Amino acid sequence: MFILMVVIFVLGYIAIALEHPLKVDKAASALLIGSLTWVAYIMGAADIFNSGVSVAWNDFVASDPGLNTHEGMLEFIVHHQIIEHLGEISQILFFLLGAMTIVEIIDQHQGFKIITDKITTTKKVKLLWILSFLTFFMSAALDNLTTTIVMVALLRKLIADKETRWFFASMVVLAANAGGAWSPIGDVTTIMLWIGGQVTAANIIAMVIVPSLVVMIVPVVYLSFTMKGNVSRPVLSAEDQRDFTTGFERKLILFMGVGALLFVPIFKTVTHLPPYMGMLLGLGVLWVTTELMHKRKVGEDKRRLTVIGILQKVDVPTVLFFLGILSAVASMQSAGQLGLLATWLDEVTNNNIYVINTVIGILSSIVDNVPLVAGAMGMYDIQTVGHFAVDGVFWELLALAAGTGGSILIIGSAAGVAAMGMEKIDFIWYMKKISLLAFLGYFAGIATYWLQATLLHAH
Repeated sequence: MFILMVVIFVLGYIAIALEHPLKVDKAASALLIGSLTWVAYIMGAADIFNSGVSVAWNDFVASDPGLNTHEGMLEFIVHHQIIEHLGEISQILFFLLGAMTIVEIIDQHQGFKIITDKITTTKKVKLLWILSFLTFFMSAALDNLTTTIVMVALLRKLIADKETRWFFASMVVLAANAGGAWSPIGDVTTIMLWIGGQVTAANIIAMVIVPSLVVMIVPVVYLSFTMKGNVSRPVLSAEDQRDFTTGFERKLILFMGVGALLFVPIFKTVTHLPPYMGMLLGLGVLWVTTELMHKRKVGEDKRRLTVIGILQKVDVPTVLFFLGILSAVASMQSAGQLGLLATWLDEVTNNNIYVINTVIGILSSIVDNVPLVAGAMGMYDIQTVGHFAVDGVFWELLALAAGTGGSILIIGSAAGVAAMGMEKIDFIWYMKKISLLAFLGYFAGIATYWLQATLLHAH
């Protein structure tokens, strides 16, 4: 059963990677592996625990050797491990659900139109610099998935030609992933490390912002010398140009929404409550505001602008995908497979945390970075001092590598998958045109972090 858990996970992973040819949504595959790995775990509990590889079980029995019975094993898995992991997973899911809803509220109120109306240039290089920096900082405030959705929607209003739009959408993915890596609320993987207590908000910003900026700037600088010409603007239909919110409503919801997202780290610092509480508080305030704002409206406009209507547009399959993946990783953390993997990685790389994280980053371009980071969090415990301490080099570098390495292939990050889905970007086209640029930026960022850490520790 110990090996069967790994087999289920690998097969599920292949199904997730081949989502498009198989025509099976990755959320369905994730939910299957999320439940089947736990089934295999509980069915083979006796053999797994007797082998001695489950550190969690060994610690549980050490507290009371009388628990080493069949009933004790079931008690441990059902009432201790599942409940404990579900608590951690739920915090991430409610945080994501709150953030996605807030951004959808801003978008439906045409709040982002305030930004798009300011971009007037048609020069390709100038537009690339503007969009890259805008994406980089928006992604830190909103999160990379949301920012990519917003920016790709924005590109449709700025660029008519399909292939040019593909190119800019791909560069948005690079900038969004780089921007998300250094912010505690910018990327799901950084959110996980922040909520898990591996990093603190102020420190991750201070230590990872410069390497992240390098990841974004290196490809853009290269393209500044090779890219020529102007973009052509699309002709907008009457429906696209129609305003169904007033200027005041747009500005109010934009500032309140972004303010609610930026308030989350402050809320956690002041109250010491988990970040999802701050996110739900922000959503609650915004919900009440929109209800009062639109109470006199009727018909389609009211349905479009109230949170009840907006919630129908929130990407629930993404939330279920994270639930399945994180559940599967939790079962393998509890059973002990991740501990064995950590030991093997340490031996192969001679405990070199730079090599371990660089490999995790490159792997995250092939497979989703969420389970990789969840796996690393399960493989390595937080220590009191050294590279694995809170705000240690390992965790900072993991946030950078897993956050930006996913850009190397378009399926390697949530932002890439979103852009691919919205613009129907071809996988092979992305490999030919973008992968090398992303690779250059990725290694430049890792090198910058190494140099920064070396200089800081030298003093």
